[in-house]
Amino acid sequence: MRYISTRGQAPALSFEEVVLTGMASDGGLYIPETIPTLGHDELAAMAGLSYAEIAFRVMQPYVNGEIDDDTFRGIVKEAYATFSHDAVVPLNQLDANHFLLELFHGPTLAFKDVALQLLGRILDHFLKKRGERAVIMGATSGDTGSAAIEGCRHCDNLDIFILHPHNRVSEVQRRQMTTVLADNVFNVAIEGNFDDAQAMVKASFADQGFLEGTRLVAVNSINWARIMAQVVYYVASAVALGAPHRAVSFCVPSANFGNVFAGYIAKRMGLPVKQFVIATNANDILHRTLCDNDFSKQELKATLAPSMDIVVSSNFERLLFEAYGRDGAAVKALLERFQHEPTALAEAPLATLRESFASHSVDDATILEVIREAHHRTQEILDPHTATGYRAAERARADATTPMITLATAHPAKFAEAVVKAGFPGVPLPPHMDDLLEREERYTVLPAELSAVQAFVAENRR
Repeated sequence: MRYISTRGQAPALSFEEVVLTGMASDGGLYIPETIPTLGHDELAAMAGLSYAEIAFRVMQPYVNGEIDDDTFRGIVKEAYATFSHDAVVPLNQLDANHFLLELFHGPTLAFKDVALQLLGRILDHFLKKRGERAVIMGATSGDTGSAAIEGCRHCDNLDIFILHPHNRVSEVQRRQMTTVLADNVFNVAIEGNFDDAQAMVKASFADQGFLEGTRLVAVNSINWARIMAQVVYYVASAVALGAPHRAVSFCVPSANFGNVFAGYIAKRMGLPVKQFVIATNANDILHRTLCDNDFSKQELKATLAPSMDIVVSSNFERLLFEAYGRDGAAVKALLERFQHEPTALAEAPLATLRESFASHSVDDATILEVIREAHHRTQEILDPHTATGYRAAERARADATTPMITLATAHPAKFAEAVVKAGFPGVPLPPHMDDLLEREERYTVLPAELSAVQAFVAENRR
């Protein structure tokens, strides 16, 4: 298995190299040269297996023997033993044919745990094998940071620096990051928005000279291993509802597009998926692109679903690469135009996307309405991101007879402000987090200046 860049100019890499590299040298994102397939019998044989065993079977072709099977199976089992539910990602039935896939039973109560509990262990494995140390640098709009920290805090060979937008994440999200006082964990509050933080991380990967030879590693969704790990829960949930003997559909609250792209890869592997519904908040570039072919930047809006407050969906590039027939030059030209002016997709790629994807956008008032409505109908309290998915699934689904699985991306306690605004007294944190709001915090506020951030990282790495 080799991995190629979406912009066509970087060398093909192995799985180990891709995990340790993150972004390609030409500015693109890595994707498998060929997508492995799971046959009908292989999918059917997964029925009734543990989540860890399904995960091993789905991901093993991407690892391609670069971690021996016994070791990799052990890494996978250890990663998912950190989840509080035996099913890891249980399905919760909402009505006759609508299901909630609960992805929030990991250590930080968000779907990012599914990938990052695994990625931290894979990184530590490869670095130990090489006798190297590395620096992780990541930007978060809320959930990725805490999940990355939890996935890497016990890693012997990693220092982790997470940038979040100052005063633009929920208190629970912030404290899940800033109360981890491990020697290898550094939190930086940027006086700007998520896209400012993301841009600084990308610039640091493009020119790593400030680290004087220390390897810089990405743990956000530009890292292929994140996507690979997320493919698993699409397969596991679909098989639990009867795949491959029948098709299912998925609705995915979307921002950086890594989550729904993992679903697309599951479909390419052979999972029978009838439709993907992309749910967005008021920051709706994905919805505008699919519905109106308006692929343009708009000013960031602060919403009740802050983890979706993103102007540029980085992983959309991977889907564009597929839609454009893996023409890296065409993708590069499109994205260069996008940086400077409103643009549009070519007709044939757009038509290809519309065959598999629908979309729906939800504003703040609707999010509150949906939280109330969903509780009235199901007795479930949804977090604001999952609420966008609940509404989008009902509005945009193509076929009511096909099971619809909406991804519940976070526990509602992480976004108590929205739950209270919807008229509820709040949601208690789970027992292992019930003292979170009293724990000591440690973080550094820095201006949204690349030089200041890079100097801080260089000075504090071990």
